[in-house]
Amino acid sequence: MKTVLASESWLTAAPSGLQPQDLAITTLGAYGRRTAEPIWSGGMVQLLGEFGFSVGAARVALGRLARGGLLERIRRGRQIHYAMTPALEHLLAEGDAQIFGLGVDDEWSGQWTVLWQSVPDDRGLQRRRLAGRLRFLGFGPVQNGTWVSPHDRARELATVLEDLALEQHVGLIVGRPATENALQTLVAQAWDLDALAAGYERFLEQLRPYRSAQARSRLSDRDAFVVRTRAVHDFRRFPSQDPGLPEEVLSRRWKRGDAVAAFHELYELLAEPAQRHFDLVMAGEGDRPPRSTHFSRTGRRL
Repeated sequence: MKTVLASESWLTAAPSGLQPQDLAITTLGAYGRRTAEPIWSGGMVQLLGEFGFSVGAARVALGRLARGGLLERIRRGRQIHYAMTPALEHLLAEGDAQIFGLGVDDEWSGQWTVLWQSVPDDRGLQRRRLAGRLRFLGFGPVQNGTWVSPHDRARELATVLEDLALEQHVGLIVGRPATENALQTLVAQAWDLDALAAGYERFLEQLRPYRSAQARSRLSDRDAFVVRTRAVHDFRRFPSQDPGLPEEVLSRRWKRGDAVAAFHELYELLAEPAQRHFDLVMAGEGDRPPRSTHFSRTGRRL
């Protein structure tokens, strides 16, 4: 069997589906909160560049986060810095709860939450934001305006609806399906479990080159940063796709437990060198990545 070296996967494969705004949020959540100082924009531009984004794309992404109220722009002499706003801190805390809570406590109460909304057409932005927050909480859509979660989400939804000022346009029911057939029907309509199972297998394959101590010892601090950040970014999609039901209820086997364990292991093992690279770049001391090992947004080697 061929041994896959660390340099053949996340470090050299052209990234697909990565957006600079999302990656900036991932980076700030994983590293930026470790310091009380504002984040240097030039450092963020360089870090986003290590994933193939141009200087222009990185700056546009940071500007959009600032206009969206997630970053506060601060000028220090000729340099621009960004401070994380309470809105971003709240978003990151929610993300941590979802990412690091997935698969940790598999005890299931059997309670479901059903939500239906009748948000007016002239409040389309709020409706889209509601849909995004529902997916973030692991809800799945059953039909137009109706969403379900196999957990009691009343407390989290109270905060979401207050934030979006939609309390008068949304109804909730928390309870149990009347029959086993009803449960299976809800699951089949709301989530694509085959795609989810394949996603877990794909994620494990992406982690495989970095799980041996020998492979990790060959990673530079910059490589550790790229691998760890990609792991967080790729893993964060699972809470919105996974209904969080135990395997015995679904009558199927998948590799969620293996993927969760592997992610937590790598996240901890690469924490020190990855944070060290982030700090050096923010101090203006980090070197730029070799041009032969990274890709442009079109997938062409730089």
